[in-house]
Amino acid sequence: MVSPKEITIRVSEMAKAKASLPWISLLVLAFLAGAFIAFAAQGSTLVAQDAPSFGLGRLVTGSVFATGLMLVIMAGGELFTGNSLMTVGLLDHAIRPGDLLRNWSVVYAGNFAGSVFVAYLMAWSGLWRLNGGKVGASVISIATAKVSLTFGQAFVRGILCNWLVCLAVWMAAGASGAAGKAVTIFFPIMLFVASGFEHSVANMYYIPAGIFAMTDPSLSLASLAAGSSPALTWGSFLWKNLLPVTLGNVTGGVLFVAVCYWVAFAYPSRSRQRFQA
Repeated sequence: MVSPKEITIRVSEMAKAKASLPWISLLVLAFLAGAFIAFAAQGSTLVAQDAPSFGLGRLVTGSVFATGLMLVIMAGGELFTGNSLMTVGLLDHAIRPGDLLRNWSVVYAGNFAGSVFVAYLMAWSGLWRLNGGKVGASVISIATAKVSLTFGQAFVRGILCNWLVCLAVWMAAGASGAAGKAVTIFFPIMLFVASGFEHSVANMYYIPAGIFAMTDPSLSLASLAAGSSPALTWGSFLWKNLLPVTLGNVTGGVLFVAVCYWVAFAYPSRSRQRFQA
């Protein structure tokens, strides 16, 4: 691991590299990142749906879900939540506001497409009918719980989530080798998922998956038997969850990681340079 100050320099350089990517490369990498997060979400749902206890289920869910960010970082992908750290490059004058907004908008769209695509494939796979339809009932239950949050709850959980996600990306930027990156990614991601925080790109899979699962009569009946509400719509997904969670994710990643570390490690040297000039 390099020092946190050195990570700040690396993240600024990474922001410049991300800002220079052609839009087609950015879109493809964003699609892949959305798919990687969706793979992690579907796997964690399947393995944890019949866990013997609530706490153990959360731990298993988080442990499997951490695979998603490992794929993004080590296989290559552009993830909207992690790209909150590009704010370091903006503050460092390595990129312009337009570069940041271009990256965020293209990556957000690509993440959405990749996540929903995997959810659609899962709907056709028949895997949600495993364990007597209990897997599908769990898919619907998770989605229902997410659209049942208040705006404030979703926003705050989004802040807490991306604070940890960006810390995982931050530490991975300072780690050398696949093993070091895997370890630095695993624990913060396991912690955010086990804690029940909200990740906008993950929810681009979870809630559409619940909507798709509701179209299967056998799964919707299993969901009703488990006590889940069928009130899942694209409107409730977009306005009751995705909007507040996205705003929370941006707030958490930008303010509590990018800005804090830039002020701690980059701003003092810039102040000295201005004073000496």
